[in-house]
Amino acid sequence: MPVILEARVADITTLAVDAIVNAANEELAPGGGVCGAIHRAAGPELARACAAVAPCPTGEARITPGFGLPARFVIHAVGPVWRGGESGEPERLASAYRRAVSLAREHGARSLAFPAISTGIYGYPLGPATGIAVASVREAAGPPLERVVFACFGPEVLAAYRAGGVEEGG
Repeated sequence: MPVILEARVADITTLAVDAIVNAANEELAPGGGVCGAIHRAAGPELARACAAVAPCPTGEARITPGFGLPARFVIHAVGPVWRGGESGEPERLASAYRRAVSLAREHGARSLAFPAISTGIYGYPLGPATGIAVASVREAAGPPLERVVFACFGPEVLAAYRAGGVEEGG
């Protein structure tokens, strides 16, 4: 049975899924944007857990408990900084998504939520980034994973996922 992919405007820190993905930096340190929101919602234990598994190279991912979040796990995926697309950014972004899905599956997650990795301060163009996200997740997904939610910061991000063929979820 194929994995259900859905996109919705949502605060990723509130989703009732087995694992959420943090758009992390290589040091796995609390940052701004989605990373900062996840760290604030999870509590200070998350920063300590991240320090224990850091560093994490671009294109890779690490997993920690979710602590104060509804999700059991946080998967910290490091996407690339956009430098025009000729410095391996597409491959490294795809790798970050595939590695996050792999960790979720290895830890028995049936549901997983992603933000739009690298599209914030890292400057990756939204359309290409969401296309890579969808293709990489479809490629890597499989049992026990049943559902993947692309948690969108706003309507523009939701529209990019819908343009890539992902249904809008509840």
